[in-house]
Amino acid sequence: MPPVAVPDEAPKKKLRVAIIGQSTFAAEVFKLLQKDGHEVVGVFTVLDKGNREDPLATIAAQNGKPVFKYKTWRVKGKVIPEVLEDYKSVNAEINVLPFCTQFIPMEVIQYPKYQSICYHPSILPRHRGASSINWTLIEGDTTCGLTIFWADDGLDTGPILLQRSFPCTIDDTVDSLYNKYLYPEGIKALAKSVNLVANGSAPRIAQTEEGASYDPALFKPETHQIDWLKGGVALHNFIRGLDSSPGATTFIQPQHKDGIDESKASIEVKFFGSSLWEGEYEAEGDKLVIPGLQKPAVIHEAGLLITANDGVRLNVQRLKVNGKMINAQNFFKANENKVHLEITAEEKKFIESVRDVWKAILRIDIENDTDFFSSGAGSMDVVRLVEEIKDLVEIELQNEDVYMNTTFEEFYTIAILKARGCVGNKEVVYEGVELEINKMKIKFPTQLFINGEFVNSDSGKTLTLINPSDESVICKVQSASKSDVDRAVNAAQKAFEEGEWSKISARDRGQLLFRLADLMEQHKEELATIESIDSGAVYTLALKTHVGMSIDTWRYFAGWCDKIQGSTIPINHARPNRNLTLTKKEPIGVCALITPWNYPLMMLSWKMAACLAAGNTVVMKPAAVCPLTALKFAELSARAGIPPGVINILPGSGTICGQALADHPLVRKLGFTGSTEIGQTIMRSCAVSNMKKVSLELGGKSPLVIFEDCDLEKAVRNGMASVFFNKGENCIAAGRLFVEERIHDEFVRRVVEETKKMTIGDPLHRGTAHGPQNHKAHMDKLLEFCERGVKEGARLVYGGKRVDRPGFFFQPAIFTDVTDDMFVAKEESFGPIMIISKFSSKNINDVIRRANNTEYGLASGVFTRDISRALQFAERIDAGTVFVNTYNKTDVAAPFGGFKQSGFGKDLGQEALNEYLKTKCVTIEY
Repeated sequence: MPPVAVPDEAPKKKLRVAIIGQSTFAAEVFKLLQKDGHEVVGVFTVLDKGNREDPLATIAAQNGKPVFKYKTWRVKGKVIPEVLEDYKSVNAEINVLPFCTQFIPMEVIQYPKYQSICYHPSILPRHRGASSINWTLIEGDTTCGLTIFWADDGLDTGPILLQRSFPCTIDDTVDSLYNKYLYPEGIKALAKSVNLVANGSAPRIAQTEEGASYDPALFKPETHQIDWLKGGVALHNFIRGLDSSPGATTFIQPQHKDGIDESKASIEVKFFGSSLWEGEYEAEGDKLVIPGLQKPAVIHEAGLLITANDGVRLNVQRLKVNGKMINAQNFFKANENKVHLEITAEEKKFIESVRDVWKAILRIDIENDTDFFSSGAGSMDVVRLVEEIKDLVEIELQNEDVYMNTTFEEFYTIAILKARGCVGNKEVVYEGVELEINKMKIKFPTQLFINGEFVNSDSGKTLTLINPSDESVICKVQSASKSDVDRAVNAAQKAFEEGEWSKISARDRGQLLFRLADLMEQHKEELATIESIDSGAVYTLALKTHVGMSIDTWRYFAGWCDKIQGSTIPINHARPNRNLTLTKKEPIGVCALITPWNYPLMMLSWKMAACLAAGNTVVMKPAAVCPLTALKFAELSARAGIPPGVINILPGSGTICGQALADHPLVRKLGFTGSTEIGQTIMRSCAVSNMKKVSLELGGKSPLVIFEDCDLEKAVRNGMASVFFNKGENCIAAGRLFVEERIHDEFVRRVVEETKKMTIGDPLHRGTAHGPQNHKAHMDKLLEFCERGVKEGARLVYGGKRVDRPGFFFQPAIFTDVTDDMFVAKEESFGPIMIISKFSSKNINDVIRRANNTEYGLASGVFTRDISRALQFAERIDAGTVFVNTYNKTDVAAPFGGFKQSGFGKDLGQEALNEYLKTKCVTIEY
């Protein structure tokens, strides 16, 4: 018979209602009947479970309604007189049975004026019985539904009042049908039915026996057994029909990766989360022998792949093995540790709210190891828990999350991870190094970070890292091979196209980046210490700039996530129709980042923060000589809840790892900071491989022009910083100073005097101003640079030698009498070497010509009190950044990048987002 539909009607009179049943479902019916103005005169429900009462009893008591709790209504088939008298005392006009597990006597059913209406989760007369939702799926129905019927002395055979039908897909489960349709629509249908009764318009349509079925209850264990001789579709339907309770069951011999252990008794395995396998390829993995199947099942990265005897394949995501729920792919992984989370202050408040929910359900004090089910919870408590947590925070929590995370700590962990947009729950474990240094304990990984896990390189090759302060070996880290790059890129591609990262909102993405920045803030001293021992950065500078500006960068771009937008454009209409044109800003996809060794963490942050804010995923290669803060950052990103595959960190050589990234066909954007020579190689590779979008921040020979009218003290101070900041390992360092001839000698005298005062030494010492150069090859290059300057006739007035102590310490150098044709005047040293030339302010055109006479155009600076002169310089100098009466003043909101052979593209500021976005134009005719 077709479903019975009736129009919505407001109640014309208010009825006295008795609610007989239990569960959150019944509690919601209670609230809706009250809202419609009906008077609930009594609630009849089940006994408390220990200290826990049913939600229906709780809501009734809160509203001052009589509550009656019975173990049973009958003894030996006859109604208990005292129970019947209790019931009659409320003088109800109608009984409403939303969800009732007890047998209600006919003396109660027929007593009220309007008798009793009952909810049933199927389209009657099909699937009569207590397990109707399960049988809807087991039978492979394409339509599901609900019925409100007039209760009689039969089993779900009374006249029909109202019915609703809904589509049922091949992927639906008991939970999905219940959550999408049967729970919310059932509540409304019961309330609507009471209104129809109140208005005298409720139909009584006799059930036909055509198409009727009575299905056995699936309460006994033997009814849960899988018949593996059935076809694949039937197996899939049976498994999803018993998902998420009680679970389709089979018994197998204990097994490990190498085979079956016949010495032990069979183990019970329940199957959950089945889907028909649509892939045409054979999944690779470990074999699992299931009695009754001709082919072994395969444990692979996405679950357990089962090939039925008719050749149809299905994939199962979860297994309950001897009572413990696990992800199917982890069947052979014993004793998996759960995630260790860094909890924010806001999340701590959330945990306490969750604790209150557990306490309200279980009626006991809740500890971290309290088990939900061992404490007496049942399937309806699972529904209540999920719904109440959804009221606390907007997350997609499912019943299976409770079954797989049964202790309080496991449960709040998965809830927090889902709130962060991450669905994994593995511990962040790695092979690493732990040191006591700088008055603290530091710990960092030494493995590659791919798809949310720290792993070893396929090649087994390692990089040896040297502490530039004393030339001691810090550790060895894994060095990525070409196949490692391929793994990481594929993980990033999957995360971009299918993963949680592609599904969360831009605002949620921003919250994840804010959380990552907060974690970096919490670990800033550790990050600065690692940066110091790995790259030679002075600790105080690393704390303020290397790490401090990195944190600022992540927070800045986190704020941009939900502000990236397109525009609408007025175009000519295709008359007589009209047109609307709009643009969308979309992420590019998988991006590769290759960063230098001078600011390891800051260069990562400058590029990656904008990349992720735009919605991309990333594979990043840090400099081979100092990758440790990048690896520590990877650990923090996992703890922050960044989903697997979004961030991948691959220490390795430029010739292997870097080249593989530039060549990879799935990489759609590459951002690089480094030398112009390598930048040219990368650009060629990106063009030949797949025309990758490229941004390059390359070499520089930035001019700093100091006029005679400047504040000389400030010019000296800033002039030194322009060259010596971060040991001269600074891409925008002033590679050449032009000092006006009238103040030249005094400027040089003061600079030499102040340079002699600089404290060179241990970068971890708080009084150190100048640390070691990053690595030995670079220090040797600086010594050669100075030797060549002296040979060409430049005057070395100070320094330029290696400091006589262990470590790669170089004495800052100052050259004067440098002419434009000299090597030191044209080439970048990338070290603490000041190159000074004279000029006359009588010919400003000439000094600007000399300053522009270079193939580089990264930065520039001018010191003068004459604003007209300063603006003329800023207008005519060919450089991406111009500093006026300051130097090195960068900010996360200001774009940074060069011209000419210093590269193209911008880091920082709003413009940086454009490097990681593509613009799509959409035109609509209407």
